[in-house]
Amino acid sequence: MGEDVSTGREFPRGRLIRVARYFLRIIGFFILAAIAAFGVGFLIFYEHVASMKPPANPKADAIVVLTGGYQRIDLAVQLLEGGAGQRLLISGVNPATTGNHLRLLTKSSAGLFECCVDIGHDALDTAGNASETARWIRSHHYKTVILVTNNYHMPRSLAEIRRADDHSDFIPYPVENGLSLDDISQNPLLLRTLASEYIKYLLVESREWTGLTI
Repeated sequence: MGEDVSTGREFPRGRLIRVARYFLRIIGFFILAAIAAFGVGFLIFYEHVASMKPPANPKADAIVVLTGGYQRIDLAVQLLEGGAGQRLLISGVNPATTGNHLRLLTKSSAGLFECCVDIGHDALDTAGNASETARWIRSHHYKTVILVTNNYHMPRSLAEIRRADDHSDFIPYPVENGLSLDDISQNPLLLRTLASEYIKYLLVESREWTGLTI
């Protein structure tokens, strides 16, 4: 048992138990509060990404699309063909994938890819996309850029890219993935994808006040 050093008497067992219970209650309270905050934040995140809509007739100096699905690239090429931007960067392309391969997949003209499409092979993740995009923007002196990626991936992508380049204006152009409650009930993996993106987004935002690099 503990001992009261000032008096040399044993610290009463009952008091130790009460103190331990008090601290356990405090710890339990903070755990419950953290779980509740996470849950509320996740619901806000879900509502935000599920309600995202692409802007009508966007115009910018250039377009950037982050790889992760050919639907993204198709939409970005369509925007380029429609004159939404002067040039397109496809960031994070597998080194084994050539520009001609992407052109064939998107059924685009050879002239469009030769004149106005750049293929980025350096990025391995979203942070790498941000660095690759920032270098490309600086090299071309662009000021406004349309960013194309999935709706659930957009918050983290914008956070990363704005951190890498705080001088340019980015116009989000989300690829609309079905994120309704019916969609999630039919494909529970969507919920895991959303939760994973939310956690990664929190980690990216936490860098501002933790200084951590992830």
